[in-house]
Amino acid sequence: MQVSIETTSGLERRLTVGVPADRVDGAVDQRLREAAQNVRLPGFRPGKVPMRVMKQRFGAGVRQEVLGEVISQSFQEAVQAENLRPAGQPTIEPKSLDAGKDLEFTAIFEIFPTITINEVSGFEVNKPTADVTDDDINEIIGIFRKQQGSLEVIDRAAEDGDTVVIDFIGTRDGEEFDGGSGEDLDLELGSGRMIPGFEEGVIGMSAGDEKTLELTFPDDYQKEELQAAQVKFKITAKAVKATELAPLDDALFESYGVTGGGEAVFRAEVQKNMERELRNAIQNHVKQQVMDAIIAAHEDLDIPSALIGQEIDTLRSQMFQQFGGQPNQDMDLKSILPDDMFKEQAGRRIKLGLLLSEMITQFDLQADSAKVKEAIEDIASTYQEPEEVINYYYSENEQLAQVESRVLEDQVVDKVLEGAVMTEVVCSYQEALAAARPQQGPL
Repeated sequence: MQVSIETTSGLERRLTVGVPADRVDGAVDQRLREAAQNVRLPGFRPGKVPMRVMKQRFGAGVRQEVLGEVISQSFQEAVQAENLRPAGQPTIEPKSLDAGKDLEFTAIFEIFPTITINEVSGFEVNKPTADVTDDDINEIIGIFRKQQGSLEVIDRAAEDGDTVVIDFIGTRDGEEFDGGSGEDLDLELGSGRMIPGFEEGVIGMSAGDEKTLELTFPDDYQKEELQAAQVKFKITAKAVKATELAPLDDALFESYGVTGGGEAVFRAEVQKNMERELRNAIQNHVKQQVMDAIIAAHEDLDIPSALIGQEIDTLRSQMFQQFGGQPNQDMDLKSILPDDMFKEQAGRRIKLGLLLSEMITQFDLQADSAKVKEAIEDIASTYQEPEEVINYYYSENEQLAQVESRVLEDQVVDKVLEGAVMTEVVCSYQEALAAARPQQGPL
């Protein structure tokens, strides 16, 4: 087998492979002889069909199958011989496929980059530090009571936190604009669903009131044609509703998985869950800063576009499913959720994956079994039957591998943090949670 390789650009390689004719022709003849043992054709006894007939009837189809297999096998042999690590599937360009002649083809593909881990040190990390207070617990329990409560129509002006049923018509320069109108919308005041000034303008309205608001869309509004646009909204309030909180009773406690023990046990369980959430939020916030530092130290690392494309497809599918969608064969997801929506995130995830993998190897890390056990127990603690969950994770290799992977990432983070400048920032419970989550604007 003859192999030549060419670097076309960056990580892309062009591999030309030549395979002796007898390897293909011999494989075709062998497969035809094997098939002849079972083929039944009129005028011939079973197993006695002549090879010339087999070639005439089945030769072309068998050759196509053999060519595909030989190309795949010889490509793998060639990249191993050249010590290459392909990233993604190659594009195959046949050059010579004729019977009796050497098979020749060209494979164009990207390879994984050679990674040199740069020093990641001296960067600043802000670590929130907070406690779960009684006020925090009361606030969360208030949210639970609201979730389990009911909306009741009231006869007063709307206040922040109320829900107002409205009709609204949006106009720009006297003309209605697309998506600017609605009927019977349940709008929770203070939810941030609408553009700045809208919900504030509804406060104080009573059922039957009408009002026109003059507002300006944000400069970064998702619809480009409405960015910084000056508009008017004519609003009609049809009903004002307030939430009647659910009582603190066993029914409420049981709806959140607490049976027996009354309010004291319920509060203790809420506090335990909040402390877990706080701990994870702080850990994730610190981890995010470490990941940012790793990326910043390796800005020049080339990553295969094939892997980015695969990751974009994964992210697109996840987003579609997140909103309850199940794509059908005729659906063009790329037109609904274009690549540009995911390209930056996909590139970051691929780059981090490559870097973390190399750092794990370089640091000679193995998943700490004690930390794996701790992580699984932490997950299991959120379920009613934690022992069953623990047994499940240890019996399912794929689930266990995912936990081990996360633990290895955390061990890399711990290693890199040794070179960081850590500053503890005292804050509230809610501020610590907010620091760990991406910031999102109004819809």
